[in-house]
Amino acid sequence: MIKQERVGYILKRLGELYPRPPIPLDHADAFTLLVAVLLSAQCTDVRVNQVTPALFQLGRTPAALAAAPLEKIEAIVRPCGLGPQKAKAIKMLSGMLLAEHQGQVPASLEALERLPGVGHKTAQVVMAQAFGVPSFPVDTHIHRLAQRWVLTTGKSVLQTERDLKRLFPEESWNRLHLQIIYYGREHCTARGCDGTVCEICRTCFPERQKSLRTRRA
Repeated sequence: MIKQERVGYILKRLGELYPRPPIPLDHADAFTLLVAVLLSAQCTDVRVNQVTPALFQLGRTPAALAAAPLEKIEAIVRPCGLGPQKAKAIKMLSGMLLAEHQGQVPASLEALERLPGVGHKTAQVVMAQAFGVPSFPVDTHIHRLAQRWVLTTGKSVLQTERDLKRLFPEESWNRLHLQIIYYGREHCTARGCDGTVCEICRTCFPERQKSLRTRRA
């Protein structure tokens, strides 16, 4: 199957499997989404969703978390890993939102990336899911599947992002990045699929199965 055929099939099949993929991080607005995505770095979404209720009870606005004691924030977010760094980033970005953005999360990729603890992927998630701006955040699942499906040869997530944006229509980006994440978690896992097991891999790369059978013969 040539690349453009694969792109079409992937879009169609993921659309069938996940027509309305939910955002996996519990949140109420742009600020709580920003904080949740920050906490999800090197942590599972399930764990973040277990931690954020207590954090947002402590404060669910920039003003409240900027005023909260750092040690209380750290005690709550510690189960997410990197507790001291994440707690400091949450408190500092809350203060910066108050000082520079009238307490609002800016709908600007550049402004978001200037906030403490907010990298390119986090900023893209917020742009896509809080503001509906076409973005293609690339996490480890997307990077792995894009390579497995030969949609990119990029060694970095930034190159993978550029390649995927070039291949897929812009209007699909926000939905597609969630669809790939869910598919990578549920079907094309790092250990459960070697490029020959899941439905998309079997359909798009039948030659891999033939090669595997030949090696086993």
